[in-house]
Parts: sequence; C-alpha cells; structure tokens
Amino acid sequence: MAIHPTAIVSPNAEIGKNVEIGPYTVIEDDVKIGDDCYIDAHVKIGQYTTIGPRCCIYYGTFIGEPQDHRFYKGIQSYVEIGSDTVIREYVNIHRPPFEFLKTVIGSHVLLMAFVHVAHDCVIQDHVTIANHTALSGHVQVGRGAVMSGYVLVHQFCRIGSLAMIGAGTLISQDIPPFCLLQEGYIVGPNTIGLRRAGMSNETRLAIRHAIRTYFFEGLNARNALEEIERNPTPEVQLFSSFIKEAHRGIMPGNPRFVGISEDQRENLASKA
Repeated sequence: MAIHPTAIVSPNAEIGKNVEIGPYTVIEDDVKIGDDCYIDAHVKIGQYTTIGPRCCIYYGTFIGEPQDHRFYKGIQSYVEIGSDTVIREYVNIHRPPFEFLKTVIGSHVLLMAFVHVAHDCVIQDHVTIANHTALSGHVQVGRGAVMSGYVLVHQFCRIGSLAMIGAGTLISQDIPPFCLLQEGYIVGPNTIGLRRAGMSNETRLAIRHAIRTYFFEGLNARNALEEIERNPTPEVQLFSSFIKEAHRGIMPGNPRFVGISEDQRENLASKA
C-alpha cells in the first residue's frame, strides 16, 4: 500500500492491499476500498462509499456526498462501486439524501471526464459513459449500454441494456434495450453493440424486427407489442417487458423512417 504523505485517510476507512493513494486525496470514515485500486491526486471519497477491487479513480473525482436541497447531515446512505471500474477526471457521484438508499455503479464501467451521476442512480456492468454526460436522480442504465458525450438524462429515466446514445442528446423518456438513439429519436438497433455482445444472427434479426415493428410500422403501442410478443426470443421478450414497465413513456422513433424500407432507414441513419 502506498499512501502519499499529504493524503488524509480516516483511520476508520478500510483500505485493501496494494492500494495507491495520491497527493491531497481525502478519504473519510466508513469508506471501503478493495485491493489493487489506484486513487489519483485531489480525489475526495466521502463517507459510506464502497469501491471494489482493481478500480482506477483519477484526478479531481468527487464521490459520496448528497447533492440536494434537503438537510442531510448524519444521513446514512451509500455509494457502491463494483470491480475493475475506471472513473476519469472530475467525475462526481452522489449518494442519496435519504437513509439506507444507494447509488450504484457496476463492474467494468468506464465513466469519462466530467460525468455527473446523481443520487439513487443505478449503472449496471460494462457501461461506458463519455465526457460531460449528466445523469439526474434515479436514472437507471442497463448492462452494456454506451452513452456518448454531452448527453443529458432526466430524472427517473431508464436506458436499456446494450442501447447506444448519440452525442448531445436530451433524454426525457425511456430508451428500450438494444436501440440506437440519434438526435433525440430511435433510428434502429445498436447493430455494432449486438455483434460485439456475441448475439447470433437469428437473435439480431429478431431484435431488428421488434424495433421496426414498434417504432416504424405505424402501429399503436398495444398492437405493436402484441405483434412483437409472438416471438419467444428472450431478448425480444426483454424489449417488450421494458416498454410495458415504462412510467415516463418511450423516446420516439424518427418519423422520417416510418413506412420506408430498412435499407433506406439505415442509409438515413448513417447520414444523421
């Protein structure tokens, strides 16, 4: 373990083996840091934060304090970060302002510089979030999702697993699993992401058909879901269930893509 002499580490923090802590970093009471972590200079890790093994946390990151109008002194709430996660410069991650609730970051997550994660967010494993993207309170991000830079996400929105979000987007409703969103509209499946996830050609085709049926066939939501649910593929059923569970509604499909062929739609999407 290597702790720089200017770092302030509470004696009530639990620090694992082979942890490096850089200059002027502050680690408060009731923090747990797993083995083989790297904590850069000028990082603050607040009370009730747990960090799994082999995480890298870079310069200026701030983790573990509530950010809320409500008075929170003495509140016991938590930030939990899984293993092998990388948190780049000036990221801030806030714990909830109410007792015993959690903000959760999964394993193998990459949060690039200046990402904001508000209270009560849940980010599942293998998520990538690019620079300056901001998640408001209670946002959920599914496994393997990729979010580009400068994305703004409204409170309580959900982003499904393996979804891909284009840069500079305002998200005010849910994005189902496996979808590609550009300029505020669903434009089709996250084709590259599905391939990288190792899905079979049959599964990818089933997902593509489900997305086309729901967003681009001109059907109402009820009739589209009835059509989609005839396919027993688990990924298609996940897509359907996610939509049914939406409370804020679903981000719309691009109206330019309704009623045109798949080749035409992919050509338009590539030029967006």
